[in-house]
Amino acid sequence: MNPTNRKLWLMGVALMALSAGACRKRISATSDDTKNSPEGRQCPPSVGMISDGEANSNQTNPIKGRGGYWYTFVDKGGSTITPTSGDQGGTFTMAPGGANGSQFAAHMTGQLSSGDTVYAGMGLNFVDPKGTYDATAYKGVSFWAKKGPGSTAKVRLKVPDINTDSDGKVCTECFNDFGMDLTLTDQWTLYTVPYIAMSQLKGWGSPHTAGLDSSKVYGLQFQVNEKGAKFDVWVDEIAFTGCP
Repeated sequence: MNPTNRKLWLMGVALMALSAGACRKRISATSDDTKNSPEGRQCPPSVGMISDGEANSNQTNPIKGRGGYWYTFVDKGGSTITPTSGDQGGTFTMAPGGANGSQFAAHMTGQLSSGDTVYAGMGLNFVDPKGTYDATAYKGVSFWAKKGPGSTAKVRLKVPDINTDSDGKVCTECFNDFGMDLTLTDQWTLYTVPYIAMSQLKGWGSPHTAGLDSSKVYGLQFQVNEKGAKFDVWVDEIAFTGCP
């Protein structure tokens, strides 16, 4: 590539990055514009449903090659979580009382410590054994969520991919997954998060890539990080969006 063409190419890349950043800033996970966009519109449940909990098991819906399992995780600095995390011998269980009158939902409660690095969360893998899943047929995810009384409202949706999950053997500073910071309310609310709205956190993690690699994603996580906070988080009817 000659110097002139290379300069034009680099300018194009920079403009696309700026455009993507501006797009992320404009997107609201609860707006009608997002829900009705090509990336946010609902897929048929027979194609897009990831997990609705109605089987009352810790397995996700076995659709389109999916069928992984739910789990919880927590830091080693004194934070607590229920259901008990897998590395402490626990098995995830659904809780009665889902969104839109459904029977069950994913639910986690606990207390974050005031240590230097605190986190707790619940998540699911798309396949079992854990591996990457090609989600390029979709353009985003949606789910219903709420918080219980006295809970922190701050929750981050995280989507581990080949570049951010340690199992991908790419990252040298892992777990800075693409995602979005959300503010929950006490009422069940539908959140819609297109891939193009997801970003990594600034200031840490390696690598930082141009966007989520939706061809090689591991699953979804809902994580809390507010030091000293109590959390009581409910999530239900998780689905892919953006079907043609």
